[in-house]
Amino acid sequence: MLDQENKQPYFHVKDIHAYYGESYIVQGVSFSINEGEILALLGRNGAGKTSTLRTLARLNEPELTEGTIILDDHDISKMKSHEASGLGLTLVPEDRRIIAGLSVEENLQLAQIAKPIGWPIEKLYELFPRLGERRKQEGVTLSGGEQQMLAIARALARDIKVLLLDEPYEGLAPVIVDEIEKTLQLIKAQGITTVLVEQNAVRALNLADRAIILDTGRVVYDGSAKEVLDNEALRAEYLAI
Repeated sequence: MLDQENKQPYFHVKDIHAYYGESYIVQGVSFSINEGEILALLGRNGAGKTSTLRTLARLNEPELTEGTIILDDHDISKMKSHEASGLGLTLVPEDRRIIAGLSVEENLQLAQIAKPIGWPIEKLYELFPRLGERRKQEGVTLSGGEQQMLAIARALARDIKVLLLDEPYEGLAPVIVDEIEKTLQLIKAQGITTVLVEQNAVRALNLADRAIILDTGRVVYDGSAKEVLDNEALRAEYLAI
């Protein structure tokens, strides 16, 4: 388990700007995250949350035009997504992208074709017993909650340091969300940092250590998650809750 007293900031985002074509989407976002923290990245629809995650993951769109992203002393600002992934940064997108025609186990095995390899597959089955029970089942035929488990397990099959999650609770029953949250707490205990974009802001805030609120691509709040929960005016203005 991570020694929380000695955790060090190692993921730094400084003044990043990103565009979809001519559309200015991410407008000077900055923050730093400590090892093992869960950060809730919140805001109304269209605030730029998913675009910020995609920029951090070094996807082609949106295009990062300015600013720096530092992961464990490595500047990944100019890297492609596969290069950033090799250093431990992984995005689980909202659509989960389970590969059709492959079983649960084959999806996990495919994630481990290239190094660095993360958790052994049997350990992932211990974390997600449902996946172990369905290891031979085609991944795309799983329920929505099981597909989300598979998407997270596939990320952990790599040697990751920062997990980016886009709307992991979308369409899931509360009991499944409970399971996902327990898993995220276990991941946190292993020293993995999580950046969580989630429309269910109250649940995200109750899980997170810290929160960032975006409004039209800019950071309007950066602080403790508890403070957001306790600040009714802030929640009403920027989160409509």
